[in-house]
Amino acid sequence: MDELGEFLRSRRGRLTPVDAGVRTYGDRRRVPGLRREELAQLAGVSVAYYTRLEQGLSRNASDGVLDALAGALRLDDDETDHLRALARPRLAQRRRPRPERVRPAIRTLLDSIGDVPAVLVGYRNDVLAWNRMGHALIFGHLPFESPGHAESRPNWIQLIFCDPHLREFYDDWKSKATDAVAYLRMLSGERPGDPRVAELIGELSVRSPEFVRLWGGHAVGKCRSSVRGFRHPLVGGLTLNEEVMNLVADHGQRLVLYSAETGSPSDAGLTLLAGITA
Repeated sequence: MDELGEFLRSRRGRLTPVDAGVRTYGDRRRVPGLRREELAQLAGVSVAYYTRLEQGLSRNASDGVLDALAGALRLDDDETDHLRALARPRLAQRRRPRPERVRPAIRTLLDSIGDVPAVLVGYRNDVLAWNRMGHALIFGHLPFESPGHAESRPNWIQLIFCDPHLREFYDDWKSKATDAVAYLRMLSGERPGDPRVAELIGELSVRSPEFVRLWGGHAVGKCRSSVRGFRHPLVGGLTLNEEVMNLVADHGQRLVLYSAETGSPSDAGLTLLAGITA
């Protein structure tokens, strides 16, 4: 199936004529959402051209057309980036995936930040490294040895959907799972043809009906900092800042750090966890 067409149809389907300011004159609709001709009119393009675009028959849309479609569909920044990647697959990153490595400086950084839980993840959300507290906070049910070879590295998205420990660990598992799928959907547009990304999507589609349902929603989004609640098996409930730091020198790698408000019960919980795992 054509990813661009599916994405456009999903976004056209979620926008009602009332939201878009389109007059319907009371006509009955078989499905909710905008019709092709209505969206084409809003974007200022011909119906025939938009139809070809949605059917995957055109791969040369101009910046002006894509911007007009994004505006008419009320796409956010992440969705607009995804639209551009799908509309211009030749410009997307088609490089062959290389084994991801942890730079010695990053490994030293992980070890030096002490009692701050930290995890290094790759572009596909493979867990590349963690410090003592990062392991204790999230992956304590896995062997402590820092992930080594690509074949043996845990994948964070896979664990979210297939590991009972992480399902119980997140206070709002559904929100975390939705964010994970949105990131993976955006990644698939940025790296078309990447066999490792396709393999992950295929595996999750077989193993998790919940993943299939969320994947069908075509939500897209980058990994961003947030505040999340956790249920830790050793120290109980925690509310932590989840800070995501993109590493400029290591394309696609992100450092995820966790902290609590000073003097809060969650701060005390992290201190207790540090003592337990020292």
